[in-house]
Amino acid sequence: MEKTILKIEGLKKSYGELEVLKNIDLEVKKGEVVVILGPSGCGKSTFLRCLNGLENIQEGKISFDDGEGLKEVKSWDKLRGKIGMVFQSYELFPHMKVIDNIILGPVKGQGRNKEEVIKEAHLLLKRVGLYEKRESMPKELSGGQKQRVAIVRALCMKPEVMLFDEVTAALDPEMVREVLDVILNLAKSGMTMLIVTHEMEFAKAVGDKIIFIDNGNICESGTAEEFFTSPKTNRAKEFLNIFKF
Repeated sequence: MEKTILKIEGLKKSYGELEVLKNIDLEVKKGEVVVILGPSGCGKSTFLRCLNGLENIQEGKISFDDGEGLKEVKSWDKLRGKIGMVFQSYELFPHMKVIDNIILGPVKGQGRNKEEVIKEAHLLLKRVGLYEKRESMPKELSGGQKQRVAIVRALCMKPEVMLFDEVTAALDPEMVREVLDVILNLAKSGMTMLIVTHEMEFAKAVGDKIIFIDNGNICESGTAEEFFTSPKTNRAKEFLNIFKF
């Protein structure tokens, strides 16, 4: 059995008196794809942002195995590069070419050799079908292409875990497939991932584990087959009925 690479214990997150995450426990195995489902506003995106230090937590513990065993995260400065994140809004620098957007973090943030990073970026761009766009500006790309560049940028940091937060939410329907195919290929390659999505067929296809969050709690957890064919809670059944499952 694969080792646990990420462990969350008793995680709580509040904004003032509003308790967004109430008591989250989760273990993620190396190479596992965990899909996070739930209604809008239930805390899914906040949970992901807590997992790479973009949000502070009020209580609980996040532990990460960087090859030396699980250790509680005390500082995100060095670890953030190991937990990559892709957002729904691309976040590309509009004044920089595609290739420059991709290599900025590895070269400036990680201090890696520029020529080596460029070679790696070219390989990743070929992998997602965008090598010919390497010298293009973001404004010259479609939404789906921008999102694929954002994924390449994150991968170029050599993360051990990838977080995807509703990466198709801002895309036109015809562009969704090209982005989901990239993530499916990452799953097949063994990348450890946590994915927030409203694409139910995609969740069913890619997820090793489904966790269903409602009102700040994990209400249900299990395999994709278990969740989509025989959900245990009435709340999960109500949620799936909206999508005709």
